[in-house]
Amino acid sequence: MERVGIEGVNRVRFSFPIFEFPPQAEALRSEVRGFIAEELAAGLWQPSGDFASSYSATFSQRIGARGWLGMTWPRRYGGHDRSMLERLVVTEELLAASAPVAAHWIADRQSGPLLLRYGSEAQREEFLPQIARGESFFSIGMSEPDSGSDLASVRSRAAKVAGGWSITGRKVWTTFAHLNHFAIVLVRTGEGGASRHAGLSQFIVDLKAADVEVRPIVNMAGQREFNEVVFDGTFIADARLVGEPGNGWQQVTSELAFERSGPERYLSSIRLVESALACAREQPTPRLREAIGRMAAKLIALRTMSIAVAAQLQSGVTPDFEAALIKDLGNAFEREQIAVFRALGAELPMCSDDYLSALASSTINSPSWTLRGGTREVLRGLVARGLGLR
Repeated sequence: MERVGIEGVNRVRFSFPIFEFPPQAEALRSEVRGFIAEELAAGLWQPSGDFASSYSATFSQRIGARGWLGMTWPRRYGGHDRSMLERLVVTEELLAASAPVAAHWIADRQSGPLLLRYGSEAQREEFLPQIARGESFFSIGMSEPDSGSDLASVRSRAAKVAGGWSITGRKVWTTFAHLNHFAIVLVRTGEGGASRHAGLSQFIVDLKAADVEVRPIVNMAGQREFNEVVFDGTFIADARLVGEPGNGWQQVTSELAFERSGPERYLSSIRLVESALACAREQPTPRLREAIGRMAAKLIALRTMSIAVAAQLQSGVTPDFEAALIKDLGNAFEREQIAVFRALGAELPMCSDDYLSALASSTINSPSWTLRGGTREVLRGLVARGLGLR
């Protein structure tokens, strides 16, 4: 980023440099497309309406065996020493195919990178190879009841006891906690003092432990994707503390850069767009062509921004503000698509069962898209801070 002074205010100029995929990344794209075609031809899964709700442990193991999990991690931890842009290629192709990626998604996208950066050597050796093989799945333990997306208002606490910590509190919207193996949980281990961001720490929690209660939260689609996780004196060994006590805020904000900037922020409803395009080939009205053209232009812009963030992450930069901007713009774009296609209903009259199914699924799932990775208010606050306005 470049800081510039404007009328005495120190502002940040957002940085989205243009990058092109290297030849090895494009070769990988062809490989992934071939794999997807084989999977679909064998009937191993059907495209879903939302990447975050389609869970298949066996699919995750199959792509782990191909080296498509933990791609950027060192080989000594089960990774493959590949670039962030190569990882982005795999992510794009899996999302574009609406593949069942939810099982490994969080572990591969952010829990693993968090442990790689802040975890102990023992934690890296224990968890990263399992994640890379598609055998260990993680949830996120950040949000709490009555706190919304204000992470600094965390009230769950961990008190020091002999040999570890005792956690008391609750987490909500904990995706697939009833199926996953572990969660990285943000709690208070000290007082905030002058800063609400102080005194926070992260722990690796075994979701199958007897003293961890996982309660279902059924969404409006009738699916059990979310959960409430309750800790009542849950014991966590010292070895499961991630990083240093009190460093949780710095760790969790770096983690969110991985969560907010990926192609999942503008490809959640790609099945709807593709099915509408198939209909448009049969009924290419002027209004429909204009709408699809506008959306294609926005999609290209968002993708270019996402590629820029991936390249910055590859170079060691943590583009927090850019990631927040992509997430906010991506959410608005995805919701706009649904509104546009519903408004064009008369020009896409019952064109296909796939289109109607995709429209229904996207409409039901879209409210959650604005919450994943932070609400619009939180994201716009970050963008304003990046512009020097807060």
